[in-house]
Amino acid sequence: MGKDKNPRRVADNEAMAKTRMLRTSPQKLNLVAGMIRGKKVDKALTDLTFSNKRIAQDVKKCLQSAIANAENNHNLDVDELVVAEAYVGKNLTMKRGRPRARGRFGKIIKPFSELTIKVRQIEEQA
Repeated sequence: MGKDKNPRRVADNEAMAKTRMLRTSPQKLNLVAGMIRGKKVDKALTDLTFSNKRIAQDVKKCLQSAIANAENNHNLDVDELVVAEAYVGKNLTMKRGRPRARGRFGKIIKPFSELTIKVRQIEEQA
């Protein structure tokens, strides 16, 4: 009885992690995500550790989660992992405002975004 198991959303040699409600605009987050695309995970972690961008620490946390998922849930070798994909999406937008001159209202938009990181195991060429 019961339902069948859900099919995997990623390939057998991949693992992913998703972070929602990151308090930054998608455009700024995409700059940091672009820094790590296609790199080996240890190099990507080093780049994020020494980045000057505020959101880099949250991206690093998401990448560490993807690495842990690969190791613990999918039995992949951590030393052969590469950041296959890192993409950004929009999330909700808080709308705030500020009174301006002559009875007008200045709109202040505070965007949130979400980040998805996929890591893939590739065998080293000898």
